[in-house]
Amino acid sequence: MFLQLTAEEKQAIMNEIKRFYLEERGEEIGDIAAIQTFEFVKEKLGPYFYNQALKDSRRVVEEKASAIEEELFALEKRL
Repeated sequence: MFLQLTAEEKQAIMNEIKRFYLEERGEEIGDIAAIQTFEFVKEKLGPYFYNQALKDSRRVVEEKASAIEEELFALEKRL
C-alpha cells in the first residue's frame, strides 16, 4: 500500500508506537522495532482500513446525492 508521509508524520507515528509499547506492554522499543511495527500495520492491516474508509465515503456521497435529488424534485414546477 502506497502511503506518502512527511518526515514529521513518520516520526510522530514512531513515537506513538513507542509510547504504546511502553504504556500498554511495559516494553521500551527502538526506532527499528517501531518502523517494523508501522510497516506491518501499513502493509497488512492498512488495506482493511482503506477499504472501510472507501465504503464510508461511498455511503456519505450516496446520501448527499439522494438529498440533492430530493431537493431538485422539490424545485420542479407543477404542470
